[in-house]
Amino acid sequence: MNERITGAAYAAGWKLVRVLPGKPVLALFRTGAGWFAGRGGAGPRRLSANLRRVVPDASEAELADLTKRGLQSYARYWHEAFRLPDWSHEEIQRRFVLENASLLDDAVARGHGALVALPHAANWDLAGAWATIHGIPVTTVAERLKPEDLYQRFLSFRRALGMEILPLTGGGRPPLDVLTERVREGRVVVLLADRDLSARGVEVDFFGERTKMPAGPAVLALRTGAPLFGLALWNDGPITRARLIPVPVEADPTDEHHRDPERVAAVTQLVADALASGIAEHPVDWHMLQPLWLADLPPRRRRTAAVAD
Repeated sequence: MNERITGAAYAAGWKLVRVLPGKPVLALFRTGAGWFAGRGGAGPRRLSANLRRVVPDASEAELADLTKRGLQSYARYWHEAFRLPDWSHEEIQRRFVLENASLLDDAVARGHGALVALPHAANWDLAGAWATIHGIPVTTVAERLKPEDLYQRFLSFRRALGMEILPLTGGGRPPLDVLTERVREGRVVVLLADRDLSARGVEVDFFGERTKMPAGPAVLALRTGAPLFGLALWNDGPITRARLIPVPVEADPTDEHHRDPERVAAVTQLVADALASGIAEHPVDWHMLQPLWLADLPPRRRRTAAVAD
């Protein structure tokens, strides 16, 4: 029943927000986020605890304000996500700026492809839509959400923006094999990379504590030799801005370094460092409302996350 209610709520949001006036609805989203922050429930408490790692010197009042504005930034993401399918190409290009886009342009022009590791920050869907309009072919992976109807809506939404979406599970071939092919075809593979607490995640240091992040960006960089970037994402007034952060990887695609756990771990740590630098600059736009650090997991989940170690 809860899954059906969740799916129905998202479906209603997609329909209603797209037909109502933009500014009043955004103001309503911001007000709702402020109210949610004031209630101090599990979501706001988790975001506050996560942000405490990013801004350890903040006073309690500063942290409370940062948490409130962080929830308002997250509400903005959903407001824009609901309206994004109806935006024109001109509107998308006006609302998003990639400050050093030439790094991706050059990689695509050479036919080498590229890899971009994203945090859950600002509006990453807008970044993908802008890239496809800009002429950058984007491939990414979608985690299978519940309910299934919600998962299918997200697939349709992102595909309508021009992105190629591969399923994380349930596809005909392992996602890493398909992504390797896409990079070698000259496409840009974009992967959310700031959280993976499964047994497959790679343990890294992140803001001074241990967590796990996905190995995918590192494995693909070592397999293909394609340039790897982290991405800083933040809101600047009505515009979403981004900046590529080069991750130095020495890789020879003819070797087997992608099978070496130590090499994969070292590159994953570099990705974590790149993401941390962008998040530290703009913590208010980092939407991490789930437990992230291993110390915050309940004992049973902590044991599960440690299975592969």
